[in-house]
Amino acid sequence: MDPEEFAAPNGLFVIGYADEVPVASGGWRRHGADHPETKWAGKPGEIKRMYVSPAARGLGYGRAVLAHLEETARTAGLDWLLLETGLRQPEAMALYRSSLYRPVPAFGHYACVPLSLHLGKPLHPGAGRVP
Repeated sequence: MDPEEFAAPNGLFVIGYADEVPVASGGWRRHGADHPETKWAGKPGEIKRMYVSPAARGLGYGRAVLAHLEETARTAGLDWLLLETGLRQPEAMALYRSSLYRPVPAFGHYACVPLSLHLGKPLHPGAGRVP
């Protein structure tokens, strides 16, 4: 993945630290005209590269990174956030579902992968419904 995809104003990548040690990361990028499979009205973005180091899991860092990504995407004018995760990542699935991400039609590189879960979340009430 090209780091330019996360450059402002079309994206953002953040790293979370605990005692000056990196423990979490994640980013968003616009998901638009260069993604012809986009089926969402408005302006969608895509969450990418969410990660929490094993020693820091369960301490709220992933939730904090996700909340920050949602807020910055909303501020950047996005209407939706989409993401892909694996069915063998129950902790990630629990985080996203508890953060109100819901199933959406498959998209992107993993659209045809049976162990891939595709989720989305509107960032404001006017964003509309999942297709």
